Amino acid sequence: MQYYDIDLSKLKRYPIATRKNKVNIGQFAPISPPEFQPSHKTPNFIDLLPDILMAQDFKEIVQRVEGAYHNGRAVIFALGGHVIKCGLGSIIIDLMRRGIVNAILMNGAASIHDFEIAMIGETSEDVLAVLGEGEFGMAEETGIQYNEAINIAAKNNLGLGYSLGKYLCDNSFKYKEYSILAAAYEMNIPSLVSVAIGDDITHMHPEASGAAIGNASHKDFLTLASILPNLADGGVYFNIGSAVILPEVFLKAFSIVQNLGYDMSGLSTVNMDMISQYRPLTNVVKRPTARGGKGYNLIGAHEIMLPLLASSIIQRIEEES
Repeated sequence: MQYYDIDLSKLKRYPIATRKNKVNIGQFAPISPPEFQPSHKTPNFIDLLPDILMAQDFKEIVQRVEGAYHNGRAVIFALGGHVIKCGLGSIIIDLMRRGIVNAILMNGAASIHDFEIAMIGETSEDVLAVLGEGEFGMAEETGIQYNEAINIAAKNNLGLGYSLGKYLCDNSFKYKEYSILAAAYEMNIPSLVSVAIGDDITHMHPEASGAAIGNASHKDFLTLASILPNLADGGVYFNIGSAVILPEVFLKAFSIVQNLGYDMSGLSTVNMDMISQYRPLTNVVKRPTARGGKGYNLIGAHEIMLPLLASSIIQRIEEES
Protein backbone atom coordinates (compact mmCIF):
# COMPACT_ATOMS: atom_id res chain seq x y z
CA MET A 1 0.00 0.00 0.00
CA GLN A 2 1.51 3.30 -1.10
CA TYR A 3 1.00 6.46 0.96
CA TYR A 4 0.59 9.57 -1.20
CA ASP A 5 1.54 13.05 -0.11
CA ILE A 6 -1.38 15.12 1.21
CA ASP A 7 -0.33 18.74 1.70
CA LEU A 8 -3.36 20.82 2.66
CA SER A 9 -1.43 24.04 2.10
CA LYS A 10 -1.58 23.27 -1.64
CA LEU A 11 -5.37 23.06 -1.80
CA LYS A 12 -7.01 25.26 -4.44
CA ARG A 13 -9.75 27.21 -2.70
CA TYR A 14 -12.28 29.75 -3.91
CA PRO A 15 -14.18 32.74 -2.46
CA ILE A 16 -17.43 31.68 -0.85
CA ALA A 17 -19.22 34.51 -2.69
CA THR A 18 -18.77 32.54 -5.93
CA ARG A 19 -20.33 29.34 -4.56
CA LYS A 20 -23.83 28.31 -5.59
CA ASN A 21 -25.93 27.39 -2.57
CA LYS A 22 -29.21 25.53 -2.26
CA VAL A 23 -30.80 27.70 0.44
CA ASN A 24 -30.75 31.34 1.57
CA ILE A 25 -32.40 33.46 4.24
CA GLY A 26 -35.08 34.61 1.80
CA GLN A 27 -36.50 31.09 2.04
CA PHE A 28 -36.21 30.76 5.82
CA ALA A 29 -38.83 31.13 8.51
CA PRO A 30 -38.94 34.87 9.29
CA ILE A 31 -37.16 36.38 12.24
CA SER A 32 -39.44 37.07 15.21
CA PRO A 33 -40.79 39.24 16.69
CA PRO A 34 -42.83 40.88 15.24
CA GLU A 35 -43.04 39.22 11.84
CA PHE A 36 -43.32 35.64 13.10
CA GLN A 37 -45.47 34.74 16.09
CA PRO A 38 -46.24 31.03 15.82
CA SER A 39 -49.13 31.09 18.28
CA HIS A 40 -50.99 33.45 15.94
CA LYS A 41 -50.30 31.41 12.80
CA THR A 42 -51.95 28.12 13.75
CA PRO A 43 -54.68 28.85 16.29
CA ASN A 44 -56.05 25.82 18.10
CA PHE A 45 -54.06 23.41 15.91
CA ILE A 46 -53.34 21.05 18.78
CA ASP A 47 -57.01 20.93 19.72
CA LEU A 48 -57.78 19.46 16.30
CA LEU A 49 -55.60 16.41 16.90
CA PRO A 50 -57.09 13.05 17.91
CA ASP A 51 -55.82 11.19 20.97
CA ILE A 52 -54.46 8.40 18.80
CA LEU A 53 -50.95 7.23 17.87
CA MET A 54 -48.51 9.99 16.88
CA ALA A 55 -51.08 12.75 17.34
CA GLN A 56 -51.44 11.69 20.97
CA ASP A 57 -47.65 11.67 21.31
CA PHE A 58 -47.51 15.17 19.82
CA LYS A 59 -50.00 16.45 22.40
CA GLU A 60 -48.15 14.77 25.26
CA ILE A 61 -44.85 16.29 24.13
CA VAL A 62 -46.40 19.75 24.15
CA GLN A 63 -47.72 19.12 27.66
CA ARG A 64 -44.34 17.91 28.89
CA VAL A 65 -42.52 20.94 27.49
CA GLU A 66 -45.14 23.19 29.07
CA GLY A 67 -44.59 21.38 32.37
CA ALA A 68 -40.82 21.78 32.11
CA TYR A 69 -41.26 25.49 31.43
CA HIS A 70 -43.50 26.10 34.42
CA ASN A 71 -41.50 23.87 36.79
CA GLY A 72 -38.04 25.15 35.94
CA ARG A 73 -36.78 21.98 34.30
CA ALA A 74 -34.51 21.94 31.26
CA VAL A 75 -35.51 21.67 27.62
CA ILE A 76 -32.49 20.83 25.47
CA PHE A 77 -32.47 20.84 21.65
CA ALA A 78 -29.86 18.67 19.89
CA LEU A 79 -29.74 19.65 16.21
CA GLY A 80 -28.47 18.00 13.05
CA GLY A 81 -27.45 19.94 9.97
CA HIS A 82 -30.67 19.48 8.00
CA VAL A 83 -32.65 21.36 10.64
CA ILE A 84 -30.52 24.45 10.01
CA LYS A 85 -30.64 24.08 6.22
CA CYS A 86 -34.43 23.96 6.37
CA GLY A 87 -34.47 27.53 7.65
CA LEU A 88 -35.72 26.76 11.14
CA GLY A 89 -33.12 28.68 13.11
CA SER A 90 -35.39 31.66 13.73
CA ILE A 91 -38.07 29.42 15.24
CA ILE A 92 -35.55 27.87 17.61
CA ILE A 93 -34.15 31.29 18.52
CA ASP A 94 -37.69 32.43 19.35
CA LEU A 95 -38.10 29.46 21.70
CA MET A 96 -34.80 30.40 23.33
CA ARG A 97 -35.86 34.02 23.79
CA ARG A 98 -39.11 32.91 25.41
CA GLY A 99 -37.17 30.81 27.92
CA ILE A 100 -38.62 27.56 26.60
CA VAL A 101 -35.39 26.08 25.19
CA ASN A 102 -32.51 26.33 27.68
CA ALA A 103 -29.56 24.70 25.88
CA ILE A 104 -28.44 23.83 22.35
CA LEU A 105 -26.32 20.93 21.15
CA MET A 106 -25.20 20.67 17.51
CA ASN A 107 -23.12 18.33 15.43
CA GLY A 108 -20.36 19.82 13.30
CA ALA A 109 -22.50 20.12 10.17
CA ALA A 110 -25.22 22.09 11.97
CA SER A 111 -22.66 24.51 13.38
CA ILE A 112 -21.08 25.06 9.96
CA HIS A 113 -24.42 25.76 8.29
CA ASP A 114 -25.30 28.13 11.13
CA PHE A 115 -21.92 29.85 10.76
CA GLU A 116 -22.24 30.25 6.98
CA ILE A 117 -25.77 31.61 7.27
CA ALA A 118 -24.49 34.27 9.67
CA MET A 119 -21.63 35.04 7.30
CA ILE A 120 -23.34 35.22 3.88
CA GLY A 121 -27.04 34.50 4.43
CA GLU A 122 -26.76 31.26 2.45
CA THR A 123 -25.52 27.70 2.91
CA SER A 124 -25.63 24.14 1.52
CA GLU A 125 -23.51 23.82 -1.59
CA ASP A 126 -24.47 21.47 -4.41
CA VAL A 127 -22.09 18.61 -3.61
CA LEU A 128 -22.77 16.53 -6.71
CA ALA A 129 -22.12 19.48 -9.00
CA VAL A 130 -18.68 20.27 -7.57
CA LEU A 131 -17.30 17.01 -6.17
CA GLY A 132 -15.91 15.84 -9.50
CA GLU A 133 -13.80 18.99 -9.80
CA GLY A 134 -12.48 18.63 -6.26
CA GLU A 135 -14.22 21.82 -5.17
CA PHE A 136 -16.51 20.36 -2.52
CA GLY A 137 -15.88 22.03 0.82
CA MET A 138 -13.23 24.37 -0.55
CA ALA A 139 -14.83 27.74 0.23
CA GLU A 140 -11.94 29.72 1.66
CA GLU A 141 -13.75 31.93 4.17
CA THR A 142 -15.53 29.03 5.85
CA GLY A 143 -12.28 27.13 6.26
CA ILE A 144 -10.35 30.11 7.58
CA GLN A 145 -12.86 31.81 9.86
CA TYR A 146 -14.59 28.78 11.35
CA ASN A 147 -11.21 27.26 12.23
CA GLU A 148 -10.00 30.59 13.58
CA ALA A 149 -12.87 30.53 16.06
CA ILE A 150 -11.90 27.00 17.08
CA ASN A 151 -8.25 27.91 17.52
CA ILE A 152 -9.31 30.86 19.70
CA ALA A 153 -11.39 28.46 21.77
CA ALA A 154 -8.44 26.16 22.33
CA LYS A 155 -6.10 29.01 23.29
CA ASN A 156 -8.57 30.40 25.81
CA ASN A 157 -9.95 27.08 27.09
CA LEU A 158 -13.42 27.83 25.72
CA GLY A 159 -16.07 25.48 24.48
CA LEU A 160 -16.56 25.16 20.74
CA GLY A 161 -20.16 26.35 20.59
CA TYR A 162 -19.50 29.33 22.83
CA SER A 163 -16.43 30.37 20.84
CA LEU A 164 -18.26 30.16 17.51
CA GLY A 165 -21.11 32.30 18.83
CA LYS A 166 -18.71 34.82 20.33
CA TYR A 167 -16.76 35.00 17.07
CA LEU A 168 -19.92 35.70 15.07
CA CYS A 169 -20.93 38.48 17.46
CA ASP A 170 -17.47 40.01 17.91
CA ASN A 171 -17.02 40.23 14.14
CA SER A 172 -20.53 41.58 13.51
CA PHE A 173 -21.45 39.05 10.86
CA LYS A 174 -24.07 40.57 8.56
CA TYR A 175 -26.76 37.92 9.09
CA LYS A 176 -26.00 36.87 12.65
CA GLU A 177 -29.63 37.44 13.69
CA TYR A 178 -30.35 34.14 11.90
CA SER A 179 -27.64 32.30 13.87
CA ILE A 180 -28.58 30.05 16.77
CA LEU A 181 -24.97 30.08 17.98
CA ALA A 182 -24.84 33.88 18.03
CA ALA A 183 -28.21 34.08 19.78
CA ALA A 184 -27.12 31.56 22.41
CA TYR A 185 -23.97 33.58 23.09
CA GLU A 186 -25.95 36.81 23.43
CA MET A 187 -28.51 35.16 25.73
CA ASN A 188 -25.88 33.27 27.75
CA ILE A 189 -27.52 29.95 26.89
CA PRO A 190 -25.25 26.87 26.66
CA SER A 191 -24.44 26.10 23.03
CA LEU A 192 -22.41 22.95 22.51
CA VAL A 193 -20.88 21.36 19.42
CA SER A 194 -19.88 17.70 19.19
CA VAL A 195 -17.50 17.05 16.32
CA ALA A 196 -16.34 13.84 14.63
CA ILE A 197 -12.90 14.45 13.13
CA GLY A 198 -12.96 14.11 9.34
CA ASP A 199 -16.72 14.46 9.16
CA ASP A 200 -16.88 18.18 8.34
CA ILE A 201 -15.68 20.34 5.45
CA THR A 202 -13.73 22.55 7.85
CA HIS A 203 -11.40 19.65 8.64
CA MET A 204 -10.17 19.70 5.04
CA HIS A 205 -8.50 23.10 5.35
CA PRO A 206 -4.90 23.83 6.39
CA GLU A 207 -6.13 26.03 9.26
CA ALA A 208 -7.74 23.03 10.97
CA SER A 209 -6.04 21.79 14.12
CA GLY A 210 -7.08 18.38 15.36
CA ALA A 211 -5.85 19.25 18.84
CA ALA A 212 -7.85 22.49 18.95
CA ILE A 213 -10.99 20.85 17.58
CA GLY A 214 -10.72 17.98 20.02
CA ASN A 215 -10.04 20.18 23.02
CA ALA A 216 -12.94 22.56 22.37
CA SER A 217 -15.41 19.83 21.46
CA HIS A 218 -14.43 17.71 24.46
CA LYS A 219 -15.04 20.69 26.73
CA ASP A 220 -18.54 20.94 25.26
CA PHE A 221 -19.09 17.23 25.86
CA LEU A 222 -18.26 17.66 29.54
CA THR A 223 -20.53 20.70 29.71
CA LEU A 224 -23.34 18.60 28.24
CA ALA A 225 -22.85 16.04 30.99
CA SER A 226 -22.88 18.81 33.60
CA ILE A 227 -26.29 20.12 32.51
CA LEU A 228 -28.06 16.80 31.91
CA PRO A 229 -29.19 16.41 35.56
CA ASN A 230 -31.48 19.38 34.89
CA LEU A 231 -33.56 17.00 32.76
CA ALA A 232 -34.54 14.82 35.71
CA ASP A 233 -38.05 15.03 37.09
CA GLY A 234 -39.73 16.79 34.19
CA GLY A 235 -37.12 17.97 31.69
CA VAL A 236 -37.30 17.23 27.96
CA TYR A 237 -34.43 16.32 25.62
CA PHE A 238 -35.00 16.65 21.86
CA ASN A 239 -32.85 14.98 19.22
CA ILE A 240 -33.83 16.67 15.96
CA GLY A 241 -32.30 15.44 12.73
CA SER A 242 -29.14 13.72 13.94
CA ALA A 243 -29.04 10.05 13.02
CA VAL A 244 -25.75 8.94 14.59
CA ILE A 245 -23.40 11.44 16.23
CA LEU A 246 -25.65 13.26 18.68
CA PRO A 247 -27.57 10.16 19.83
CA GLU A 248 -24.21 8.55 20.64
CA VAL A 249 -22.92 11.68 22.39
CA PHE A 250 -26.10 11.95 24.46
CA LEU A 251 -25.90 8.31 25.55
CA LYS A 252 -22.28 8.67 26.71
CA ALA A 253 -23.00 11.88 28.62
CA PHE A 254 -26.07 10.22 30.14
CA SER A 255 -23.93 7.29 31.29
CA ILE A 256 -21.46 9.66 32.98
CA VAL A 257 -24.28 11.31 34.90
CA GLN A 258 -25.72 7.95 35.96
CA ASN A 259 -22.29 6.71 37.02
CA LEU A 260 -21.78 9.76 39.23
CA GLY A 261 -25.00 9.00 41.06
CA TYR A 262 -27.42 11.58 39.68
CA ASP A 263 -31.03 10.48 39.53
CA MET A 264 -32.22 10.92 35.94
CA SER A 265 -35.68 9.45 36.36
CA GLY A 266 -38.67 11.42 35.18
CA LEU A 267 -37.13 12.85 32.04
CA SER A 268 -38.75 12.80 28.62
CA THR A 269 -36.87 12.28 25.37
CA VAL A 270 -38.07 13.11 21.88
CA ASN A 271 -36.59 12.11 18.55
CA MET A 272 -37.76 14.06 15.52
CA ASP A 273 -36.70 13.04 12.03
CA MET A 274 -37.96 12.41 8.52
CA ILE A 275 -37.58 8.65 8.88
CA SER A 276 -37.24 6.30 11.84
CA GLN A 277 -33.65 5.23 12.46
CA TYR A 278 -32.00 2.77 14.82
CA ARG A 279 -29.65 4.90 16.92
CA PRO A 280 -32.01 7.76 17.79
CA LEU A 281 -34.78 5.29 18.57
CA THR A 282 -32.46 3.21 20.75
CA ASN A 283 -30.09 5.78 22.29
CA VAL A 284 -32.53 8.65 22.74
CA VAL A 285 -36.06 7.27 22.93
CA LYS A 286 -35.66 3.89 24.64
CA ARG A 287 -32.49 3.39 26.68
CA PRO A 288 -32.34 6.64 28.73
CA THR A 289 -36.01 6.35 29.75
CA ALA A 290 -35.99 2.62 30.56
CA ARG A 291 -35.71 3.18 34.34
CA GLY A 292 -38.19 6.00 34.61
CA GLY A 293 -39.36 8.48 32.02
CA LYS A 294 -40.92 8.42 28.59
CA GLY A 295 -39.55 8.53 25.06
CA TYR A 296 -41.26 9.68 21.88
CA ASN A 297 -40.48 9.24 18.19
CA LEU A 298 -42.05 11.88 15.91
CA ILE A 299 -41.68 11.23 12.20
CA GLY A 300 -42.19 13.98 9.64
CA ALA A 301 -40.50 16.74 7.65
CA HIS A 302 -38.60 19.13 9.91
CA GLU A 303 -39.81 22.18 8.03
CA ILE A 304 -43.41 21.24 8.88
CA MET A 305 -43.19 19.42 12.21
CA LEU A 306 -40.97 21.85 14.10
CA PRO A 307 -43.03 24.99 13.35
CA LEU A 308 -46.20 23.12 14.31
CA LEU A 309 -44.63 21.90 17.54
CA ALA A 310 -43.22 25.32 18.42
CA SER A 311 -46.50 27.11 17.77
CA SER A 312 -48.41 24.54 19.81
CA ILE A 313 -46.01 24.84 22.75
CA ILE A 314 -46.14 28.63 22.72
CA GLN A 315 -49.91 28.68 22.46
CA ARG A 316 -50.31 26.26 25.37
CA ILE A 317 -47.91 28.24 27.57
CA GLU A 318 -49.66 31.51 26.73
CA GLU A 319 -53.04 29.98 27.53
CA GLU A 320 -51.83 28.80 30.92
CA SER A 321 -50.09 32.07 31.82
